[in-house]
Amino acid sequence: MVRGIRARVKGAERSFLLDLAMTPGHHAPMLIYKIFKAPEWSALQALGETLGAPIDLADGFVHFSTAEQAGETAAKHFAGQQGLVLLALDGEALGAALKWEVSRGGAKFPHLYRALRLEEVLWCKPLPLIDGVHQFPDDMTCD
Repeated sequence: MVRGIRARVKGAERSFLLDLAMTPGHHAPMLIYKIFKAPEWSALQALGETLGAPIDLADGFVHFSTAEQAGETAAKHFAGQQGLVLLALDGEALGAALKWEVSRGGAKFPHLYRALRLEEVLWCKPLPLIDGVHQFPDDMTCD
């Protein structure tokens, strides 16, 4: 069953369609995640799209992680940093520009070879740092 929902994202009302994955033949989206510093998230909101953080610009693609990979990504690349934001996107909806490539530890990571658009963000949540460890939302899916 597909239901509509309205949400406010930083002052702009947007509509989303949610696949509740309760109807045979439907499945939940494969969520992938992007960690941004607050200024990077603000820039995406202001401009509507981004080529990513400095590391993304240097590598030529926007780095993402799966739910299983996100904790290690935060620990390796954002250790001790506060004010982070976690974005969730439907990997399948990004189309052919999303490539799964071998990276850290031989695991495949999702890399987006085009600008990330604000309308592709399903949700964003703060990524608080408590006792030196980033606290991820309980509802991250590990498809």
